[in-house]
Amino acid sequence: MAFNRRNRLKDGNSSNSGLKRALLLVLVSVSAVLALTFLLKQRIKLGSIPSSSSPSYTSVGIEDDSILVQLDPSFKPELPKQNDLSLSLEERNRLPPRNTDLFPSLAKDHIKIVLYVHNRPKYLDIVVKSLSQVDGIGETLLIVSHDGYFPEMDKIIQGIRFCQVKQIYAPYSPHLFPYSFPGVSPGDCRDKDNPLEKNCRGNTDQYGNHRSPRIVSLKHHWWWMMNTVWDGLPEMHNFNGHILFIEEDHFILPNAYRNLQLLVELKPKKCPQCYAANLAPSDVKSRGEGWESLIAERMGNIGYTFNRTMWRKIHAKAKEFCNFDEYNWDITMWSTVYPSFGTPVYTLRGSRSSAVHFGKCGLHQGQDAASACVDDGELKFQVEEADRVCNINPDWSVHFFQRQSGYQAGFKGWGGWGDERDRRLCLSFAYIYHQHHSHQ
Repeated sequence: MAFNRRNRLKDGNSSNSGLKRALLLVLVSVSAVLALTFLLKQRIKLGSIPSSSSPSYTSVGIEDDSILVQLDPSFKPELPKQNDLSLSLEERNRLPPRNTDLFPSLAKDHIKIVLYVHNRPKYLDIVVKSLSQVDGIGETLLIVSHDGYFPEMDKIIQGIRFCQVKQIYAPYSPHLFPYSFPGVSPGDCRDKDNPLEKNCRGNTDQYGNHRSPRIVSLKHHWWWMMNTVWDGLPEMHNFNGHILFIEEDHFILPNAYRNLQLLVELKPKKCPQCYAANLAPSDVKSRGEGWESLIAERMGNIGYTFNRTMWRKIHAKAKEFCNFDEYNWDITMWSTVYPSFGTPVYTLRGSRSSAVHFGKCGLHQGQDAASACVDDGELKFQVEEADRVCNINPDWSVHFFQRQSGYQAGFKGWGGWGDERDRRLCLSFAYIYHQHHSHQ
C-alpha cells in the first residue's frame, strides 16, 4: 500500500508540474501579445503607421523595419513603355555621387539637399552660385532632380565642385516622350475638344480642359522625385534624417544650412507639433518679420525640410494626392493632403528668411527695389551681413500663426489633372520601389 501511495503521490506531483508549465506558457503568450500591442500603439502614436485600418503594409526594406509603407493590393501599377532616352537616363540615375575625392565623407548630422529643376539655365546658374557660398555646404550631399534632359542645365550641374553631387532624371517625364504618353499621344484630345466630334481620347478636368503634358509634368516630377529620393536611392539607405528641398528659382543665403541645422535641433523641443522646418515664410513676397522669436506657421514651399516619418505620412495619402484635380503639387498638398492629417501642419522657421524666391523683373516678382528678381541674367538682390551668419537664437520662444491666408481645405483646385492616365501614372510612382510593376 505504501508503494502504491508513493506512486500516486508521484503522479500527482507530475500532474501539478504539467499544469504549472501550461499556466506559465499561457502567461508568457499573454505577456507577448500585450507587449506587441503596446509597441504597435506607440508606433501609431508616433506617426510611423497610420492609425486607420488599411488593406496591406509592406516593409520598405532600406531602413529599420519599424517604418512601414501602406499599399493597396488591389492597385496594379503600370508604367509607360520607355524609349532609348528614358532608358539611358535611368541608367545614369544609378551612378554614384561625384566629388567624393574632394569630399570623401559626409558630416554625421548632415541634412541632405535636393534641388529640383526643369529648364531655366540662367536661374539655375544663380542658384548654384548661391549654394557655393553656403556655410557648411561641403558637409552634405546635393541631389539634383531633372524634369527632362536639357544639355545646358546638365552642364551647369556637372560643373559643381563645392560638395558631393548626384544627378537623377525623371525617366517618365512628359518632356522625354514627344510622340507617346506621358507626352502627346496620337489621337489625344486637346484643349476643349469634343471627343465624339474629334474622335479623340482623354478625360477632361473639372473645367472641361484636356491634359497638357507641359502642365502635368510639374506634379509628376515632384511626386516621382519624392518617391525616388526617399525610397529609391542607395544613398538614402538607413538615412532617417531631414532633407532640404529647393527649386531652381530659390536663392539660398549663406546662413541657410547652419540656420536649418539649428531649427531641426530645436523642433522637437520648441515645437513638437511641427512637421517640418522652413527657410522662408509661406508668403513668397515676405523676407520675414525680424522679431526675436521663432515662427510656427503653415508649411511653405521655399526651402522646406522634413524627415522620413513625415514622408511616410505623405506617402500614405497617395490616392488623395494623385486624384485631386490640381496640376500644382504644392496647392494639392495645401488643399487636400495636409488637411487629411487631422491636425494643423506647422513648420518651424526663423523670423528672417534664409532663402528667397526670385523671378523675372516686372512680372510677379520685382515690383519694388527690395524684391529679388532676375533681369538679363543678373540677380537684383543684395546679401546683407545678417544673412551670412546663423541668426537664430535657441532661447527664443515660438510665435504661432494660427490663421493664415492662402489655399485651404475645401479649395477645389485649378484643374489640369483630370486625365485618368495621369492619375494612374502618379499612383504607380508610389509603388515603383515597393513591388513589381508592368509596362503599358
